[in-house]
Amino acid sequence: MYEPLLLTPEEAGERLRVGRTEIFRMLRRGDLESVLIGERRRRIPVDALETYIRRLREAQAVVVA
Repeated sequence: MYEPLLLTPEEAGERLRVGRTEIFRMLRRGDLESVLIGERRRRIPVDALETYIRRLREAQAVVVA
């Protein structure tokens, strides 16, 4: 079975365990990278989720230290 390179906002939300509305907030704030396919299809690269998580961890590590 293959792993998709691009996720729908719903699929990204499932992976991050957040709702669709929160995913769109993250996209608007620039916290999460996405690409536009055509005029309306918003997709999120799988590695953008990893980048987002890494930034969260780094920001929290600074606060703890």
